[in-house]
Amino acid sequence: MLKGFFNVPTPTNEPVYSYAPGTKERSLLKEAIATARASEIDIPMYIGGEEVRTNKKVKITPPHDHKHVLGYFNQGTKANVKDAIEAALAAKPDWENLPWEQRAAIFLKAAELISTKYRYKLNAATMLGQSKNPYQAEIDSACEIADFLRFNVKYMSEIYQQQPPISPKNVWNRVEQRPLEGFVFALTPFNFTAIAGNLPTSAAMMGNVVVWKPANTQIYSANVLMEIFRDAGVPAGVINLVYVSGPDAGDVIFKHPDFAGIHFTGSTGVFQDIWKTIGENIHLYKTYPRIVGETGGKDFILAHPSADLEVLNTALVRGAFEFQGQKCSAASRAYVPKSLWKDLKKMMERDIKTFKIGGTEDFSNFINAVIDEKAFDKITKYIDRAKNSKDAEVVIGGEYDKSKGYFINPTVIVAKKADYETMSEELFGPVLTIFVYDDKKWNETLKVVDQTSIYALTGSIIAQDRYAINQATQELRNAAGNFYINDKCTGAVVVQQPFGGARGSGTNDKAGSMINLLRWVSPRTIKETFNPDVDYRYPFLAEEL
Repeated sequence: MLKGFFNVPTPTNEPVYSYAPGTKERSLLKEAIATARASEIDIPMYIGGEEVRTNKKVKITPPHDHKHVLGYFNQGTKANVKDAIEAALAAKPDWENLPWEQRAAIFLKAAELISTKYRYKLNAATMLGQSKNPYQAEIDSACEIADFLRFNVKYMSEIYQQQPPISPKNVWNRVEQRPLEGFVFALTPFNFTAIAGNLPTSAAMMGNVVVWKPANTQIYSANVLMEIFRDAGVPAGVINLVYVSGPDAGDVIFKHPDFAGIHFTGSTGVFQDIWKTIGENIHLYKTYPRIVGETGGKDFILAHPSADLEVLNTALVRGAFEFQGQKCSAASRAYVPKSLWKDLKKMMERDIKTFKIGGTEDFSNFINAVIDEKAFDKITKYIDRAKNSKDAEVVIGGEYDKSKGYFINPTVIVAKKADYETMSEELFGPVLTIFVYDDKKWNETLKVVDQTSIYALTGSIIAQDRYAINQATQELRNAAGNFYINDKCTGAVVVQQPFGGARGSGTNDKAGSMINLLRWVSPRTIKETFNPDVDYRYPFLAEEL
């Protein structure tokens, strides 16, 4: 083991490329997209360092061009999950005993590879597989994942540096941050490549071994991430990537005695089912598993009568419709005072009319497709019900078409009731519902915002009145884990705004902060006494003279 107290390089947030016309990065990204579209690839699972293929090939197509085939992934079974667990446990002794600075070097290298060698390949995979425009892909699959890796390395070093503040005479007190005893299950979503990369690596960085199951609709970019991790030097078996159904994965993982924790991003319902299953099987495990999850949201923008209209309009149209509203932080419900609504509606109509809709290969398109047919059908049913409801009105958009891709026009609904279904239920699509309130009912509206939804992920207050800002910040303190003042309710940046929510939105373990990494270690205190006592008798036991 090397001798020294090592300082990691000071991390900074990865610069975001503009991809403006005439830039070098625009040309390189277009080349990467063309290369990816030109071939069909066979995507294996990765278990114990081996590429595993099966007889069941599942087609991968761009959501915006579902007749074009990008490749096929190899669908696995319960047997593959068992193999992945065994591979992880076999890799565990060497990995957890590797000095922390060696683990740090691997993930710092991965960050550098993402920001340079693989930047355009990873962005292209995200654009094609998840239908993100160039900017949305850039801030996700280039910048955010690089930020996660670099800052997590910094947090890791700071965690190891935290030691008991007092060691009295004759004693040395120390703390060891042990990896969890067993393996960690990473279950990752379709919408952010960065999240898919962070959930397995944050646990692995702290010395844990991982079984990773991505969403089927994110496998195309997950494969590139795995290529990067292998290139960076992640040892065989440390991160095992499997493509299996949720029930098959759960039936094996949640019954295994060495299951030590889950790192999850996905729906609230799935997370609650997982929690229930873990509880029912708690007697099977060697340790109490760590349950970390970021789940759904029904994120709000609350406008005060003093709000700047241009600020409010931009917060709404960006916050609701970037990446087709497929962000757990996307603006999904808004509360607008009656005095502002008429002018705001005109501004929103003006901007939304300029949105170009189409495939990600055309960089002039602001809106792309929702992720798959299942999502398309779910979202459009809500739109259709609003069109036919006496309690709601579709005032902008409402059109959709899935003949070529899963396209839904940005849609604005005005709810006549504050508890209308699209004001309270998560849609995860380009639909914004607005409730217009009486200016005099500001105080009542604050309570409505707080009580309407089961979620508490993100929220925003748009106001010029500082008293109103302070009041909203106080009264809505439990309604959002990430709260924004005069900004949209999305766009959290690693380390700057660590991300997470409470209530039905998850365990609020704040990805992008030290808090998250602390969930993947188990501290052990060590007390060493230099001159131990050799007689049981305390002074008070002595006879009186």
